[in-house]
Amino acid sequence: MEFINPIANTYINDYSQATPSYLKEMYEATLASHKHAHLQSSWHQGGFLSFMSKLIRPLHILEIGTFTGFSTLCLAEGLSENGQMHTIEIRDEEANAANTYFKQSPHATKIYVHVGDAKEIIPTLSPTWDLIFIDADKTGYIDYYNLVLPRLEKNGLIIVDNVLFHGDVLEENISGKSAKAIQAFNEHIQKDESTEHTILTIRDGLTLIRKK
Repeated sequence: MEFINPIANTYINDYSQATPSYLKEMYEATLASHKHAHLQSSWHQGGFLSFMSKLIRPLHILEIGTFTGFSTLCLAEGLSENGQMHTIEIRDEEANAANTYFKQSPHATKIYVHVGDAKEIIPTLSPTWDLIFIDADKTGYIDYYNLVLPRLEKNGLIIVDNVLFHGDVLEENISGKSAKAIQAFNEHIQKDESTEHTILTIRDGLTLIRKK
């Protein structure tokens, strides 16, 4: 389901330039060769992540769901001088591909890749987070949110992807495991008085969550 007219999407891409240009080759390579290329953030969405990170200038960023590393490198653009980017990927193949790109990037010494189940890895990480990006298995979103929120700095930001889930959450009778999980997550944060949030219709829906 398209939330923005395709012509408008093309116009937005043509007149937005926040996405780091050096990432174009890796972005296109994933689109051309990966069988699940749709899991990669869109080019414009990558620019949005980079833009937000530069505004915040975070010391510590956490990403749940690395894939091949495009969104990771976009987020890393805003890291402060001594900042760290921690990213979690459950699949070895994607983590290895991402690591190859990270080593070639300007942020090679600031990125830490953790491979495995995020629910097990998150409690082992020591930083408090200024910026968190959640873009992994949808059935885990509530668990990820509950795990990271206590370690999020006051006024820290969580960005959550796919909160409209292809428009499935707009249906009167929501079907499918992932769509139901996203609806449950949206309802969960709606009830959380410790944060405030807003949903943006960027690609498949992004929720911005600020800790009060």
